[in-house]
Amino acid sequence: MRKNWIWGLSLLLIAGMASCKSSQSAYKAAYEKAQEKKIEEPVSAPAPVVEQPVETTTSTVEPAAPVREQSERLNVVDSDGASLKEFNVIVGSFRQRLNAQSLCERLRKDGYPAILAQNAEGWYRVVACSFDNRPAAVQARNALQAKYPQFTDAWFLINK
Repeated sequence: MRKNWIWGLSLLLIAGMASCKSSQSAYKAAYEKAQEKKIEEPVSAPAPVVEQPVETTTSTVEPAAPVREQSERLNVVDSDGASLKEFNVIVGSFRQRLNAQSLCERLRKDGYPAILAQNAEGWYRVVACSFDNRPAAVQARNALQAKYPQFTDAWFLINK
């Protein structure tokens, strides 16, 4: 009789431990739920507008900070029909594909031809836009940084 109790107790213990295992789908669901929640900033009363003449000057000088540039071979993972060209504006590098896909989808919703690619070391690169020449890539990077302040560290990848 005592053996039956021990066997029954051990089976319950094993079943209880097996049910505590979390799955990847649970993590993905929690991540997506967190992405849906947006932090809203409190709305303050608008400041009175005072019109003053403003002097404008045009300058063709690029920013003083050097832009990171790297050359490597990328393989397209998900592109929605877009292809990689020689100069690519990278806005994110991730180890986990889910994080990279999330950023890529957000850029596509905003109208960018974002491409998800992977390098030989396994890093997922989020390419915001891809160009055949450097001046067009510089202009696109500057416009992207003006629209998204969080992409101040966007860099160029030269596709081999």
